[in-house]
Amino acid sequence: MPSPQMSNSLPYEDEPDVLMTGEAVALELHSASFVLRAAGSIIDFLVYGGALIGLLIGAFQFANIAGLDSAVGQALTVSAMVICLVVIPTAVETLSHGKSLGKLVIGARIVRNDGGAIGFRHAFIRALLGVLEIFMTAGGLAGVVGLLNSRAQRLGDLVAGTYSQYERVSKVANPVIQLPGQLSEWALTADVAKMPDALARRISHFLVAAPGYTPGTRLQHAANLATEASAFVSPLPEADAEVFLSAVNALRRQRETFALRGEKSRLETLEPALSSVPRGFPANRG
Repeated sequence: MPSPQMSNSLPYEDEPDVLMTGEAVALELHSASFVLRAAGSIIDFLVYGGALIGLLIGAFQFANIAGLDSAVGQALTVSAMVICLVVIPTAVETLSHGKSLGKLVIGARIVRNDGGAIGFRHAFIRALLGVLEIFMTAGGLAGVVGLLNSRAQRLGDLVAGTYSQYERVSKVANPVIQLPGQLSEWALTADVAKMPDALARRISHFLVAAPGYTPGTRLQHAANLATEASAFVSPLPEADAEVFLSAVNALRRQRETFALRGEKSRLETLEPALSSVPRGFPANRG
């Protein structure tokens, strides 16, 4: 039987964020890791920094040829910095809905905290604060702030209400967890009540990702989840925590499949009555 160790387990650190839509559909959103964000920022830093250097060289050559005074040269320098560090990044992220060359390389996109596409205001705030935290501090301030939150958000993201969403999600279908043979007899009489959707998702996610955990972490997560799931199962089997979770997951899937098939069969039975026209009622001729 699953050993009760902790009654309130927390979601796994590698579990994706869950966004509930207006139709009560759970969407899994993966934020880009700190390392990926740093790589993308370095690429953008080199691109925009290179553009700034090229524009400054062109501005100085133009000032020398035209014989302009130092005040005009300083104005051209400031204008070049504003164009390369604020205007261009803002325009790129606004027109591409959160993309840039660096984000394109790492497979990420800047989105609002609710998962929606960003607009001009979000891109402008990010670019404006990016001058301070990326270019003026060589990324030091952005790195420190990014390490202090779970989504690796820099200061510009926190102020604008955005984060970097990782879009290269694996398209490999999750393996189907089968009912363990040692619990086949138990499954014939077991009663598994409806459990919270969040708990069911965590169990499914753990069973798929379990081979990637260290042995100690795997045992701890399995024990915690088994303790939570045991409140919805009767009787409890004599089995290891992970085997118990596999059986519960497989049994829930089987019974939900049977329920859907039964509902479909009943609808097919009622179809003639639902679609037929009462006797004497004029048919719709369009």
